[in-house]
Amino acid sequence: MDIAPTAAQAATEIPAYNQSATPADLLIRPRNRNFASAVIDRRRWVDGDPFASAFFNALSVTFPEGEIFFIDSLKKFRKRVPPKLQREIRAFIQQEAIHSREHHCFNEHLKDCDFDISRLEQAISGVVNRIRTMPEHAHLVATLCIEHITAILAAEVIANPKHFENADEQQRKLWLWHASEEIEHKGVAYDTWLHMTKDWSPFKCWFIRCSFMAKIAFGFTKNRARGVLDLLRQDGISGPRAWLGLAHYAFLGKAPFRRTLWPLLQFFKPGFHPWDIDDRALIRLAESEYEAAIMAEVDAGSERPDSLVLDKTERIKKVA
Repeated sequence: MDIAPTAAQAATEIPAYNQSATPADLLIRPRNRNFASAVIDRRRWVDGDPFASAFFNALSVTFPEGEIFFIDSLKKFRKRVPPKLQREIRAFIQQEAIHSREHHCFNEHLKDCDFDISRLEQAISGVVNRIRTMPEHAHLVATLCIEHITAILAAEVIANPKHFENADEQQRKLWLWHASEEIEHKGVAYDTWLHMTKDWSPFKCWFIRCSFMAKIAFGFTKNRARGVLDLLRQDGISGPRAWLGLAHYAFLGKAPFRRTLWPLLQFFKPGFHPWDIDDRALIRLAESEYEAAIMAEVDAGSERPDSLVLDKTERIKKVA
């Protein structure tokens, strides 16, 4: 079976889950990109800017373990949702597996630049392990909240070319590729939530997802700031200079925080859906920057291609 329906199939198949705004003809396509050999040419690889470089470096450290958690969260529900959403979950899993693999490689290159990322890795492990102790619906709502944060950051970095202006070429391609796929699958966890909570009251659904988002958005901001400051200290920048420089970058300069604040707040409105904003044009814009490598079709019985299997002992060590 194909990993995704054709446009005609997608357009004619009506989903059984409630209130989804996901475009009927959306195709989620895992692109098997490989950046293992893309060494980081400059320690400050984003245009020589230590603050922008530290921001994306700190973000990358969260991806390998975070995306394994997202995969595990959605796998629990794959056989309990309609066929169209099953296919979307499968494609989501494949995309996230590749993201985890490639950012593991990126993080190894950070170590080659003499960055110690162990404290950042411990911090994300602590967050993920705490969520794993919660009920399975909490895993799902945490996933959809973080997926929304990731998707709005992805839209920002594609829409605003200043973020990777004069960045190292291969790293720019890595981040644009990743961002395009985050936009493409931004509704999968949310649609799974809608289906699994279809018998809940609207107020209960709204209250739980918004409560989680408030906690997660605060924790995400706090932990990423700590990670950035840790990396800046290793780059010779600390104290007021680090705090002021980070604040200027986040709010005034390229302003990734200020420019994503309104899309973040949209999450809290009743009836919200990630595809209320159809930003597929950004996917096409990002893809124009590189030659897309669409994954070959895989057998229906395989969770993902053999080269992408992430088990307990071989999760993100191997690059296909």
